[in-house]
This record gives sequence, C-alpha cells and structure tokens, in this order.
Amino acid sequence: MTDSTAERWMAARGWQPFPFQQQVWQAMAGGRSGLLHATTGAGKTYAVWLGALQHLATPAPAPEASPRARRAAAPPLTVLWITPMRALATDSLRALQEPLPALAPHWTSGLRTGDTASGERAAQDRRLPTVLVTTPESVSLLLARADAHERLSSVQLVVVDEWHELVGNKRGVQVQLALARLSGWNPRLQVWGMSATLGNLPDALATLVPALPPRAPRRARPLLVQGRIDKALQVQVLLPGRVERFAWAGHMGLSLLPQVVQSIESSASTLVFTNTRSQSERWYQALLEARPDWAGTLALHHGSLSGEVRGWVEAGLKQGTLKAVVCTSSLDLGVDFLPVEQVLQIGSAKGVARLVQRAGRSGHAPGRTSSITLVPTHSLELVEAAAARQALAEGRIEDRHTPRAPLDVLVQHLVTIALGGGFVPDALLGEVRRAPAYAQLADNDWQWALQFVRQGGASLANYPDFHRVVPDEDGVWRMPDARLARRHRSNIGTIVSDASMQVQFVSGGRLGSVEESFIARLKPGDVFMFAGRLLALVRTQQMTAYVRTAPKGSAALPRWNGGRMPMSNTLADAMLRQLEQAERGVFASPEMRCAQPLLALQDAWSALPTPGRLVAEVLHTREGWHLYLYPLAGRLVHLGLAGLLAWRASQQVPNTFSIAVNDYGLELLSAKPVDWPALLPHLIGEATHSTVGEGLEGGLEDEVLASLNATEMARRRFREIARIAGLIFQSHPGEQRSSRQLQASSSLYYDVFAQYDPGNLLLAQARAELLVQELDMERLAQTLQRMKGQDLSVHALERPTPFALPLMVERFRERLSTESLGDRLARMVQALEVAADATMGTARAHGPALPVALEPADTPAPARPRRARGQRAAR
Repeated sequence: MTDSTAERWMAARGWQPFPFQQQVWQAMAGGRSGLLHATTGAGKTYAVWLGALQHLATPAPAPEASPRARRAAAPPLTVLWITPMRALATDSLRALQEPLPALAPHWTSGLRTGDTASGERAAQDRRLPTVLVTTPESVSLLLARADAHERLSSVQLVVVDEWHELVGNKRGVQVQLALARLSGWNPRLQVWGMSATLGNLPDALATLVPALPPRAPRRARPLLVQGRIDKALQVQVLLPGRVERFAWAGHMGLSLLPQVVQSIESSASTLVFTNTRSQSERWYQALLEARPDWAGTLALHHGSLSGEVRGWVEAGLKQGTLKAVVCTSSLDLGVDFLPVEQVLQIGSAKGVARLVQRAGRSGHAPGRTSSITLVPTHSLELVEAAAARQALAEGRIEDRHTPRAPLDVLVQHLVTIALGGGFVPDALLGEVRRAPAYAQLADNDWQWALQFVRQGGASLANYPDFHRVVPDEDGVWRMPDARLARRHRSNIGTIVSDASMQVQFVSGGRLGSVEESFIARLKPGDVFMFAGRLLALVRTQQMTAYVRTAPKGSAALPRWNGGRMPMSNTLADAMLRQLEQAERGVFASPEMRCAQPLLALQDAWSALPTPGRLVAEVLHTREGWHLYLYPLAGRLVHLGLAGLLAWRASQQVPNTFSIAVNDYGLELLSAKPVDWPALLPHLIGEATHSTVGEGLEGGLEDEVLASLNATEMARRRFREIARIAGLIFQSHPGEQRSSRQLQASSSLYYDVFAQYDPGNLLLAQARAELLVQELDMERLAQTLQRMKGQDLSVHALERPTPFALPLMVERFRERLSTESLGDRLARMVQALEVAADATMGTARAHGPALPVALEPADTPAPARPRRARGQRAAR
C-alpha cells in the first residue's frame, strides 16, 4: 500500500493529513517506534493506524477467490492495540474497522477484554484476528497460554493508547514486561504510544520502548512526534449568584443545580463529569428530580455498573440519542463521542491533565473547539478553577513516572511466563531488565523472586500451594499443577479493589456491583441509591445483594474507595500564584473577582498563603489549642506533614494531637497549650534526610512512619501486594471471596512474614509504596524544603477563618454528633458571617446570631500583633 492510498481514503471523507500524521507514517515505514503526543481529537488514532496499514498490509487476495480462501488468506495476529479501559477498547475497534474494507479487506479485527462474550473468546482461541484491541490484563492472559510464542510471535506492531493513563502505575509495568517479551520474540517489533496529556515526554517515551535485545538490527532511536494543530480549548466556570465566605469542602455542590440544568437545556448533548461514583449517583438523581421529562434521555455511567448498562449508554452517546450523561473517569479516556457539544465538571478536576482529558470529550475532532465548564462545589474551588486555567494557558501538565521494580508484579509475571511455555532464569532476567521499570533490578532481588515462586520464600516452603513454579529436567521453569494454573489465570492483573457484591433484582436483572463494606452496613429494608435508582435491600446471599425498587425517600449513597483524589502539584503551584496576585489586589479573572469577598476576609483576619509566605493560624477554643497551616501541597502531603509536625512537637513537650487535612492545609488540635509561634520554625527547620527509599535511620521517612500508624497503613498496602503476587486470591474459579476473608488472609501473611521472615521483600515493598503512593514522600520532602525558605506568618485568631473552617469540617466528619453536620455548620457559619460583616463593614440580611457550635474559649490566648507583610518569624 502506498501513502497516496491512505491520503485518497482520507480525501474521500473530506480530510487532509496533518504534517504530524505524515511524520508518523514516514517513521513507521522506516521501522521506527515512537510516542505521538497530540491534542485530544486531533487525529492520533489514524496517524498510527493508517501508518500501520501502509507499512504492514499485504496485497489482498483476488476478488474472485472463494470466501474460504479469503479467510485463509487473512494474516495472523499482526497488531496488538492496547487500551486502558473497556469502553475505550470498544470505541477504538470501531475506529480501526472503518478503513479496513478499503485499505485491507482481508484483515480481520477483534476485541478481547473482560466484557468479551465467551463465544467470541472461543473463536479467538481457535484463531486470533489480524488486529486485536485489548487491555493490559488480557495481554497477560495471552502470555499465560502454553502456545503463547506460536500465537504472538507474529505481532509486528504494538500500539498503546492513552499511555499517560498507564505509564505511572503497575498496569503500565505489566505493559512494559509484555513489550519486553514480544520484542524478544520479534526483534523488529515496532511500539507506538499515544497521549494528549503528558508533561515529561522524553521520560514517557523511554518508559514505553524497551531496550533492544542484543540480536536486534541497528535502527534509528525511537521518535517523539508532537502534533501541533490549532485546536481551541475553552475553560468556563459557572459562577454562583452569591459566594459563601465560609466554604466547606466535601458536599455535592447541588446549590448550582438550577444553573447546571439550564446549561444542559441549552445544549444538544452534555457529559457531566464527577470525581466519585457516589457523586455521580446523587447528581443523576437530582437532575432527574429537577427534570422528570428527561427520563430516557438522561443516563448514568460509571465503572460499577453492569456491562450491558455501560454499553447502552455508550451507544446512545454515539448515536446522539441522549441529552446528557452523568459519569466518572469511565468516559474520560479517548472515547470518540462526536455528538457531545459540551462537558461539565462537577467540582475541581484536581489536575490539569485530567481537565484537558475531560474537555477533549467535546469537539472530539480536528478543528472543533473543545469546551469544559467547571461547576465549583464550594467557594475555594473558584480559585482552583482560575489556577487551572492559568496552568493550562502556560502549558503546565503533570509529569508521570514509572514505579521502580515492583516485585509483586514481577512475581506474577514469572508465574505467567511459566505457564506460557516456561522460562530459563538467566535468559528471562535479560528480558525483564529491558523493561524500564526493572532496568536496575538487583541480582539479589531477582534470586528472591525466583525462590518465592518456587517455594513461597523461607516461611512458606512447607506448603504445596506455594510451590508454583519448578524447573524440569531440562532446566526450564514451568507450572505443572493444573489447579494452581487455573487459579493464577483467574487472578491475573494489577487492579486491586475491595471485594464487591453484585446488585441484582429479586426478580432477576443485574445492575452492577458495590463494595461489600457498604452493603455490610445495611440491614434488610434499608434504602440506598445505585444505578440511578432507589433500591431497598431484601437480602444478601453468596456475594449478591438482592434488591427491589423502593419508593421515594431518603437513601444512603454507596461509597467506593479512592474517591478523594489529591490536588496535583502543578495545580497547587498555580493556586499559590493566584493567591499572590489577589494579595496585590489583582483579580484578573471572573472566578477570582467572584471569590474576592472570601479572600478579602481571609486577608483581614489572617493572611493569604503565597509562594513566598507560609501562613499559620493559632486558635484556642473549648476543644483545645488549634494550629492551622497552609502549605497548599495536596492532602497526601499534608497527612504526612501533619503527623511529622505533631510527632516532632511531642518529642519536645509530651502532648496528644488530633489531625485533619485537606488539599489546602492541615489542622493540629491538642489538649495542652503549645507555643506554636516559638516552636513551629524549629519543627519546620529540623535537619532531615529526604532521599526516598534509602531507609536512612533517623531520616525523614523514619520520622514520618514513626508519627503515623504506619504498621496498619503498611498492612493495608500489603493486601494489594499480596493479591498481585499471588498470595491471596480475589476470586477462585467459580466463586468470589468476601473482603473479610481477603483482609484476614493478607493480615495473616503479613504477621507470618513479620515474625518468621522479616527480610521478605514484599514487606519492604509495602513500606516503600506507603511512602511513595500514600504519603507522597518525594513531594513532602520538596514541600518541607520550600517551607524552610518561606516567610512564616503566624496569626492568633479569635474565630475560624475562611481557610480554617473546611479543616474543622474534615474533623467533624470523623466524630459522632447528636445533631447533623449540616445543622451544626449552619449555626457556625451564621455566627461567623455576623462577625465577618462587622469586620468588613458590609450589611447583609441575617437573622439573630445563633451560638457557634465550636466557639472560642472564655480565656483565649493573648492576641499577637499582626506583623507587616513579609516579616519573618523569629527562628
């Protein structure tokens, strides 16, 4: 096939190839691998796919050939197209099939994901299609087949779509190992990645393309192609009619429901993104209650719904029959929904890359404008919105980095390869080290992994179930036990979640799944909201919750883990710059002008955090002595920082602290008085080591672990590691296990290793992942370093400030109260508003002030004179 053939196919549709598409075609014709980074909806898919067809497609059989002859002439599996999500896989297959009749009519195509029907899987077991669209987990399953080499050695091209979604996690490590295996079988293998939202492009390219095997032919280095086309991206914000000066984070943002309804009404089709599945359920129900006439054209989509429901929604979007869809990240990756005119984001996107990705679901075609409208759920998110727009205008996108040699993924891969024909350790080690995540894999770690799959390590050697892989008489390591093989295949993958229960009507019909821990809190008759319906629990049986439709009324919302995503460092830095401009009296955007009353009050009662100023507030109430600190580094960093400061303070003066954190700051509440103005500079300035993962005694990592319930946190992290490494199983063939069983099993292994095998490397991995993933130690160390260089501005308060109140709310959530949180907050905010009016000289209509629920103590700490701007606290 010639280049002009593809160009003629595009011309027949009124398209002309962009220069970056032609650059990809030329590179692929020369046998090069690479990474294509281009704007969402710019034509990345056809850049790579048409390049593949031009480079790899052979002449089709004569038209007069029999159907049987034409089927026999279909090439074997040639292209693996890997996507991170099932919805994206289905959509990608449609896009790939479109040019096949004209450009490669003898090529076959297929889909293999967790949703693939058993009949189609059986057909693929007999013969794989020429191009297979699949997921990382399904690729690993193919590698676990005894005939894996025979079936996969024909692959000439692997395309990894939405590489930014995989590069920074263990699923991406799975892909790296698979690519290393495939390139060993075919030294001429080409690998291409596609992305629209990556900051560290050279690193992302180096992570994608494995090191070349020794016998590979010499060729040019992998190519980074950046598709630069003029494509507008508009970021708008729904501004509230009246901004609350005392915002509190965490509620659903339904105060802007009328404006959202109006925005949906004015557009032919809308995607309404939320950050959590619980939030999507509530917003779907609220929209339906506001507009009952939208029933049938308003839909709900998230990952816990059944495949049939998700498929129906996706088809409705493609056909343009749906007015709006309330969804989560299940629809924010690469899916081409041309009829979608606008995108709404409920709450902050918490990251610039996520904002760009979701905005790209509208106008998903070259030359079309992508638009996203942010719907703030509280007043401080107005500042986040302005910061996101600023970061986007400056081209600041978050970096993503591959995990470093996760041994649980390596152990799973060893068992997979043992099933897929077996391996010789020395040869496989070279292959594994071609995966960038394992380029520096130590010999001792490799030998430990081999012994772990052979006999379960030192403490499990007497248990046959852990003798999974053994060398045969020829020195080839294989997995001979068919029962263990079935169990491994049913648990391949690195996605680990709490055990879930199917939700099914008593009369039949499955709706999806919710976490078992949520259902466990309900009793028969309790009502909850799921799949956009009010459901009453009838009974639970064999990991299934049987339900019936419930009448209208109050309902509980299912909660899923991982709902609170931290604010990215890119967005946090942009937010600090916005606050710095506000302090100078510059309110350049409508959002900042809207938030001005809140910011002005914060500045009057305390100060605004800026890149050069660290703001601390101290308050004495009947609950105790409060410290509020605002590094604006995200909730993960603030959790570790709060524990660290409390631990350091208690080393000097014994005390007990309660901790609350959000994305903007932290609160330390103590029962005994603390002279924070004098103590805090020393706590921040203490010398520490900041090298993550080295385990230096007395270093920052050890201090943070000592300050928190690190053992319990590591135990929870170990559960995921144990599942991936094959110690515990999320499901056995034909059954599901409850979360209580999984927790008990992982805790047992943790305790056994800690007592009898303390050198077990999975324990060390749990500690390392706790530091990196849950506490973000690298960013914490950077934040501490930045704090040391900032001017510390400490303010004694008479009442909570607009920045302090959300932290109080975070702490209230963890406590039981005889009154509802909403009522308590209403009383508190009303009293604070009266004080704010007096301070700012405003006249608002308020009813009589009610006693604040958390009022200052009768004998407050003596007020300290407010320092001039820029004055540094004594150190």
